[in-house]
Amino acid sequence: MLIASEAEVAVAITVSKIATKNQERFVKESILEVQNITKEVNSPEGVLTILKDINLTINTGDVTSIVGPSGSGKTTLLAIMAGLDLPSRGRIKLIGHEITTMNEDKRAQVRSNDVGFVFQSFHLLPRLSALDNVMLPLEILGDKNAKNKSMEALSQIGLEKRVKHLPNQLSGGEKQRVAIARAMVKQPKILFADEPTGNLDKASTEIISDLLFSINHAYQTTIVIVTHDLLLAQNCQTMHELDEGSLKC
Repeated sequence: MLIASEAEVAVAITVSKIATKNQERFVKESILEVQNITKEVNSPEGVLTILKDINLTINTGDVTSIVGPSGSGKTTLLAIMAGLDLPSRGRIKLIGHEITTMNEDKRAQVRSNDVGFVFQSFHLLPRLSALDNVMLPLEILGDKNAKNKSMEALSQIGLEKRVKHLPNQLSGGEKQRVAIARAMVKQPKILFADEPTGNLDKASTEIISDLLFSINHAYQTTIVIVTHDLLLAQNCQTMHELDEGSLKC
């Protein structure tokens, strides 16, 4: 029954709610520029190079995937692009900000205002309800309408009957939908998703994939996805492959 219910929700999301959102035409321009990024760390064996001279440009409204084997540097690259980490060399320009020259406080401000995150392990706070988890980023920003916006976000993804549930009372697919609602409730300009379907079964994977593309279609949100799921990756407008820290052409 759970799988059938979630499949019905996915159809409702795509056809009835998100797909009917009014869309505005816009001229595409770069929202993320990665220039000559190298990441090195010290190890007992000496300097370990995780990323080597990465160059990448992502335009507003694009859905881009990054694939590669475990240990290829995908998650490290995503963290650097999102301002969660700094490179050893190179520059990152995110939403008009050269974040590689900023301190952590200023990078955090950029992330707080304009960047959303979705993680493989959901990162929901276990003692907070679904509604409270979604409200959290808005409350941090001081939004007095946090509850209503969060209720609407949960309703749009078919979880209006789960608002009072704790994370341990939700399925894996439901947890990830709550995490996506939390990421999108502040309407970020760019969403970074690190293995968003990595902990899900096939049915939930399809639902989450459809939801991400529906969000992009409705809101023109730029989405960057790190994934092992080749089907998800190939459905993106652009797919890049990392191998031993280098970006394949």
